[in-house]
Amino acid sequence: MQGTEDGRSLSQRIRVSLMDDISTGNIAPGTVLDEIQLAAQFSASRTPVREALKQLESSGLIEIRPRKGAVVLPLTLPKLMEMFEVTAEMEAMCARLATHRITGDERALLWEIHDAAALAVTNKDLDLYDESNLRFHDQLYSSAHNAFLFEELLRLRSRLMPFRRTQLRHEERLEKSHSEHAEILRAIMRGDGDEAARVMREHMLNAAVTLARFMSAGLRSGEPTDL
Repeated sequence: MQGTEDGRSLSQRIRVSLMDDISTGNIAPGTVLDEIQLAAQFSASRTPVREALKQLESSGLIEIRPRKGAVVLPLTLPKLMEMFEVTAEMEAMCARLATHRITGDERALLWEIHDAAALAVTNKDLDLYDESNLRFHDQLYSSAHNAFLFEELLRLRSRLMPFRRTQLRHEERLEKSHSEHAEILRAIMRGDGDEAARVMREHMLNAAVTLARFMSAGLRSGEPTDL
């Protein structure tokens, strides 16, 4: 069992590392990711490397092609903005539904997740905040009590996840994201579904704008990016 858990952890570490490098442009579109080289780079066998590549393919970052291997796919900034726009509307709907359907226990859990994320903000811990951010949104999806919406949000988020994480790298974004979560929670606690939806929509669009600024800064500084 321990070996299996270690393998999953290693695969996750490889996935996150590659995801960060691709989404920030450090690995350019068209690059072929070689399993043997990656295994050597991460001191791993090819099994966790293959699992990481499969997860990256499901996120739309790479395509595993016969006889060629894993190729990094291009994804333009305008396309990303369109995806964020759709996500913003879906998450706004989720926040509105959750306002009227959330249980007392779910309210308490959302606040607990939010309060725990404050430590990550104070320490500027991107990994810990990213994990808390996913938990916050997962719990909100669940609190809307709409299984179809939940599944569609998870599907779309899997495509945007690398870039939702990337935008957190922008200056002061951790603090602003955490503050926006507090606004969403306060609207839900007041029972104001329209306000909860408005703030959630703004939260997601702020993430999109922050991502665009982060990518533009990379272009100005000469960092490799195709976004």
